[in-house]
Amino acid sequence: MKRNIVVAITGASGATYAVRLLEVLSASGCNVYLAISEAAQLVLKQELDLSVDLDHFDPAMLMLDGGANPKDRKLHYCHYHDQMAPIASGSFLTDGMVVCPCSGGTLSSIVHGTSANVIHRAADVHLKERRKLVLVCRETPLSLVQLENMKRATEAGAIILPASPAFYHGVKSIRDLVDYVVGRICDQLGIENSLIERWGTQ
Repeated sequence: MKRNIVVAITGASGATYAVRLLEVLSASGCNVYLAISEAAQLVLKQELDLSVDLDHFDPAMLMLDGGANPKDRKLHYCHYHDQMAPIASGSFLTDGMVVCPCSGGTLSSIVHGTSANVIHRAADVHLKERRKLVLVCRETPLSLVQLENMKRATEAGAIILPASPAFYHGVKSIRDLVDYVVGRICDQLGIENSLIERWGTQ
């Protein structure tokens, strides 16, 4: 049975982590439900020169095929304003959600339960349903407000997974650093991967 994974891309730096995560999840056979914030649209253009039309989305905009056969579609797009999207309801079963990267504003909205868009709402759903919610924060330095929000998110059941790559696994390229973070995200979701060389296996 295919896993249903929600991925939200928000406006923090680190869009490359999100695109690589989508590639890996799709390759693993997961059904991915994707939401992209307005700020993330700007970051994707700035950092990766990807032009993403949020109102007329196509997986090719992120260099993804989305499943060649419509009947075998793995990528399901949810507009960030669409509060009727399946991911906005707890009755829609998922195996976890990742906000990658997770901006400070999104973190704040999640911990305060604002549900101003479908990304916030889906995160709220994962917390209330006690499902995996992984927040890939990428900010430095961190303010006390951000640290307190991370603490509050952790207490509510979320997993804070900073985009902090390691260097012990034979890093030869930026891709290796990206894969380390993506591999750790997949570990949290229980998705087998061989993106990194495990400690003690060298």
